[in-house]
Amino acid sequence: MLSFNDEIDHPIEVLDLLTDLNREHGTRVVMVLHDLNLAARYVDRIVALATDKIHAAGTQGDILTEETVAEVFSLRTRIIRDPVSDTPMMIPIGRHNRAERDGGHARSAGAGTD
Repeated sequence: MLSFNDEIDHPIEVLDLLTDLNREHGTRVVMVLHDLNLAARYVDRIVALATDKIHAAGTQGDILTEETVAEVFSLRTRIIRDPVSDTPMMIPIGRHNRAERDGGHARSAGAGTD
């Protein structure tokens, strides 16, 4: 059984290999990824399922929006540009997020409260 939890570099190696197969041999690849940031980096199209039905389908930019992630996963996020791949990157917002608690202004670690 293939597990991405064994080594930190394992998913990247597998996704790179699948990308090589697609680009060099035209092999079509269909996969299930729960890591939205990896999906954004490696796939051409995303299908988002909610309640066993297709909720949305399209490119990374079409699907990885704050609204779609909230609707499908009930998760608040911020979507920014990935500085490595220039694709959408999801930043989850938990209930205890400091920037949200401080009115949207993030403080650096160790910053005083004066």
